[in-house]
Amino acid sequence: MLCFPLPKAKKQEFLHQDAGKTWFNLTAFARLVRQPVAHDAALSTWYFGLRSDQNQTLSSLYAPDFTLPDINGKQHSLSDFHGKKVLLVTWASW
Repeated sequence: MLCFPLPKAKKQEFLHQDAGKTWFNLTAFARLVRQPVAHDAALSTWYFGLRSDQNQTLSSLYAPDFTLPDINGKQHSLSDFHGKKVLLVTWASW
């Protein structure tokens, strides 16, 4: 996870007040982190592309090692399956 503090001098570029609500400018944020962005207003959808520092990892075709617990709490690392085919299934509630 990365954290990008917003420059205080550019607060108005990122935050906008409208009808008592505060809105965050995703396009300005994408420029700050040098990340391509596309917005489909009809579908209210935003897509953030890869930052330049992420492209090298994907072009190598090697997944970074990580460790996660199984349903019983036993820890498993991706490296435990070196040389074997692995199917990863993910889910997020958000």
